[in-house]
Amino acid sequence: MSPHLIVSDLDNTLLNAEHTLDPLTIETFQALAARGHYLALASGRHFHDIREFRRRLGVEAYILSANGAHLYAPNDALIAEQWVPGEQVRELIRMPRDTDIRLNLYTVDDWLIDAPAPQLLALHAHTGFGYQVADLHAHDGEGVGKVLFIGDPEKIAALEAGIHTGMSSSLHVTYSMANSLEIMAEGVHKGGALKRLLRHLDLPPSSCLAFGDNLNDAEMLSIAGQGFVMANAHPELSRRVPQATRIESNRQSGVARRLRLHFDLDQAALGKLEE
Repeated sequence: MSPHLIVSDLDNTLLNAEHTLDPLTIETFQALAARGHYLALASGRHFHDIREFRRRLGVEAYILSANGAHLYAPNDALIAEQWVPGEQVRELIRMPRDTDIRLNLYTVDDWLIDAPAPQLLALHAHTGFGYQVADLHAHDGEGVGKVLFIGDPEKIAALEAGIHTGMSSSLHVTYSMANSLEIMAEGVHKGGALKRLLRHLDLPPSSCLAFGDNLNDAEMLSIAGQGFVMANAHPELSRRVPQATRIESNRQSGVARRLRLHFDLDQAALGKLEE
């Protein structure tokens, strides 16, 4: 079989309910790498966060971080990146919001937050990557790949509406979870980074398999020749990408099981998967 590109989201997709990697997932990715396939991890997480999961997988893999704002090679060389324009970052910082909504900025090296939020660190317990509390109103807005608001879903939805009506310029606005509003520069999303990676590898979209669970995966799943939506996915995702195939949940190592079936890795032991 000719080389394929396999690209997967992390949280609620490749990672299990404890936000870590199952042994079957690690074994599967290593088997695919040994067969010469290209691997990529695509997440809203920071590059330093994603890199730790790549280390645990024990494979060479491209990284699409901050929802595609940055694209890195397996040796950590930067292939492409696009920042949120500084003035737009400053506008977002000034947006009126409830005091319990946390404002976050992802810079090239750091995760900055406007106030302590220890409950957020559970997602990152397996990587050790954490935030730095900073006076974001003093930030000049430069060098930011992603702006992230985290809070009550209803308040976040109201904030999103305010961004769409009140901002002076276009942005790409999406969700990674119901309480996480993620904002990148116009045209920046996982799908755009995937297109760049396919060009970099000189592969057609038909040679790409992509896996995701939430709205920030929609563009990526639409571009891939074969897109797969987790059983635990946001219900809107399947409506946005109707051609995608629904597979087992992240609690059942759904990505690994589908890959083992697709690439005929000990298929007999796994049995036939139900759609």
